[in-house]
Amino acid sequence: MLTSNIDNSGRENLLPIARDVIKHAKAGTLRKAKNVMRLPASNYTDAARFKTELDKVIKRVPIVLGPSCEIPNPGDFKTINVAGISLILSRTKDGKANALINVCSHRGACLTKEEKGNSNRFSCPYHGWNFSNSGELIAISSESDFGKIEKKNYGLKCLPVYESAGLIWAIMNPDSKVDIPNFLSGYDEMLETFAFSDWIFVSKRTFKGPNWKIAYDGYLEYYHVPVLHRETFGVNATNRGLYYSWGPHQHIKSPATEQGHIATETLGYLADLMDKPEDEWDTETLTYGVWTVFPSTSIASFDAGGRGVLISQILPGEKVDESITTQYYIMEKPPSNPEAAEEQFDFFQRVVMNEDYATGASSQPGLKEGVIDHVLFGRNELGNQHFHQWVDKVLKANNDKDLNAIFSNGDL
Repeated sequence: MLTSNIDNSGRENLLPIARDVIKHAKAGTLRKAKNVMRLPASNYTDAARFKTELDKVIKRVPIVLGPSCEIPNPGDFKTINVAGISLILSRTKDGKANALINVCSHRGACLTKEEKGNSNRFSCPYHGWNFSNSGELIAISSESDFGKIEKKNYGLKCLPVYESAGLIWAIMNPDSKVDIPNFLSGYDEMLETFAFSDWIFVSKRTFKGPNWKIAYDGYLEYYHVPVLHRETFGVNATNRGLYYSWGPHQHIKSPATEQGHIATETLGYLADLMDKPEDEWDTETLTYGVWTVFPSTSIASFDAGGRGVLISQILPGEKVDESITTQYYIMEKPPSNPEAAEEQFDFFQRVVMNEDYATGASSQPGLKEGVIDHVLFGRNELGNQHFHQWVDKVLKANNDKDLNAIFSNGDL
């Protein structure tokens, strides 16, 4: 895997990657892992390991909670559930994003069950305590009867938040000392090339899937594409990917040479640039391909009456064999035909549910019952190897200091 140079910004950052892809495309070569990887099947099925992954990965490392354009205005908010914890993601009048645990500090009631809205305060439906959209306790009903408490000590639990490149990250531990920019390893500088901060939120879908890592595995390789997605991308779609990494985060492009393929945006074909001088390489094409944000987010380009990306957030469900995927569809400009765009988004959801996740779910009984005791990731499935090695590395970190050290180092 090529570790990318992040010293420059914008288009200049993408040029070394494009040169490398085109070099491999012209030579017909592929950069591969050193060995085939054998991963214990129990990593997907063991309930104790699943609980450890929740506690030591999902609740300890920064998680993408959504695109900035989903809550663009002061007062905007949405609710989201992460690892069984309900959150309010809000934007205050100063433009700052906040992630608040959706639990009243009085008796633990859920403050709001609204999926989205615009409000500068949240009132508890149980006893009427009021909180600002940045988390401060601002009013106690019948305060003189209730008795004196220090309001400043009873605000909502606030999570560490970092907003960059048009995405919002948060850490599920309010007391976390994990350095989010350090965790990102410069990856947000690469994503900044899209300028998501100026894009618009168009649509969202949420649905269930298999174990979160089984689901996420499909976003990390192209090997399955011409077989599993033969009706979607065609049997002539590429099954080869080149991988570029920033710490645990990855970008996948294809060295395929076919021009005008239906999978060009999603899989990152650069064939249209091969015979052009570099000063004619457009930035949009340079961003094509899949961008994955550890531990469980994927960003893939599409065209739906305009330039767009599908941001897929895969989170563990209540049990080891369940996950919840949220698809965020954002676009550079409003779609030229909104109804047709929604139909295309429905199609994308069906492909993931009926092809990727249905196939992933079909593997769970055999893995659970020990029919095979390990799964394989080939030398061509470098992205999967990288991901699972990083999961194990994070699991071994004893505390936030250890996490900061491994993200600072960046290497496996």
